[in-house]
Amino acid sequence: MIPVYSVVIPLKNEAGNIAGLIDELEPVMTSLGQSWELICVDDGSTDETRQILKDLQMQKDYLRLILFKKNYGQSSAFDAGFKAARGEFVITLDGDGQNDPKDIHRMIPMIQDCDLVCGIRTKRKDSFTKRLSSRLANFVRQRICEDDVEDTGCSLKVYRRSCLEKIKMFNGMHRFLPALFKIEGFRIQQIPVNHRERLRGKSNYNLFNRSFNTVADLWAVRWMKKRHLDYKIEAIQSRKVMSDG
Repeated sequence: MIPVYSVVIPLKNEAGNIAGLIDELEPVMTSLGQSWELICVDDGSTDETRQILKDLQMQKDYLRLILFKKNYGQSSAFDAGFKAARGEFVITLDGDGQNDPKDIHRMIPMIQDCDLVCGIRTKRKDSFTKRLSSRLANFVRQRICEDDVEDTGCSLKVYRRSCLEKIKMFNGMHRFLPALFKIEGFRIQQIPVNHRERLRGKSNYNLFNRSFNTVADLWAVRWMKKRHLDYKIEAIQSRKVMSDG
């Protein structure tokens, strides 16, 4: 059976979080009353994440695994998950447990009338440094990309897969997917979502790789927006050739 929903979770060294997250996710997705699949992408974990996923796959028939040879980064993990997804709608969330799967219930009705639903993390449970870097990154991105998206760093999103297929991914571009959607003229809605503390493990991101390392990417997105072809055809006409006799 082709699923209606595909959930994609990129993972790197989340051995302490992934089993609990899947236990939370399963009843949420089941309650939607439609077929679904879960695609976990192991991005070169060096802890027990991969083995835990293999053990869980033996118990859960909805779980599909993509195992990278080494760490390629979150953009590659999302891209691999997107390409493997079969559902009409693709739901993404982080593997650290900070996104609340229960918010999916409020996002699903919204995606019926748009192409991308973005979560906005409220009452962030991160360190001061991480909140500062995220706020700075969002401020700079909004000014350069002019995408009007409040929190592009929130991984909890719901995409229309037919639109995702039109987006070309590059390294670092997962941060700018809403901007790329807007460039293509797709419809975006935003909704406040819950944000939780990370209980186990540590973040793979810091001030450098979340903010200062993305300046070139920002200008690349701005260039794409300025150079995007945006024309409307009023009519296409051709001369009718009449045959003799």
